[in-house]
Amino acid sequence: MGILMNIIDKKLKKNLARYIFQCGLATGTILLILIFLDILTHTAIIATLGATAFIVFTMPRAYASGPRPLFGGYFIGICVGCVFSFLSTAIFKIPVIITQITAYIIFGALAVGVAIFLMAITNTEHAPAAGMALGLVINEWDLLTIAFIVAAVLFMAGLRTFLSPLMIDLRDIREHD
Repeated sequence: MGILMNIIDKKLKKNLARYIFQCGLATGTILLILIFLDILTHTAIIATLGATAFIVFTMPRAYASGPRPLFGGYFIGICVGCVFSFLSTAIFKIPVIITQITAYIIFGALAVGVAIFLMAITNTEHAPAAGMALGLVINEWDLLTIAFIVAAVLFMAGLRTFLSPLMIDLRDIREHD
C-alpha cells in the first residue's frame, strides 16, 4: 500500500470529483476540437491543442494557464508558424536543390526556435504554442483553421476563467528530486 501511495496523488481521495470534472472538461474540449478539425491533416495542430487542454485543466492556477502566456504564446506561435509555412513552400518557386520534406524539416525547426525565442523575451511562454508553430509548417491549414485554433484557445481560457472557483491544481506541487 505504501508504494501505491507514492504513485497516486494524495489529494485524489479528498478531491475525486474535481479530478473527474477537470479531466472531463479536457476530454470534452478535445472532443469538440476533433469534431471540427481533420484528424488526418491537422495532427500536429490537434496535438498542441490537446497539450494546452492538459495545462489549462490540470494546472488552472499555473502561469502557463494564464491569459498572457495562453494568448500571447498562441499569437506568437501562429504568426511564426504562418511565416515559416509560407517560406517553406515559397522556396520552391525559385530553383533550389532541397526537397519539400527537407524544407518542412528546416523551416519547422526554425519556426519552433524563433517562437520559443519570442515567447521567452515577451514572457508569454506556453510550450504547446511553440508546437503550434511547427504544426502550421508541417500540416495543411487555411484561414478557417487559424480561426478555429483561436476560438479553441479562447474557449479553453473562458472555461478556465468561468469555472476557476470549481477547479484546483491537480499536479503535486512538492519539489521533486
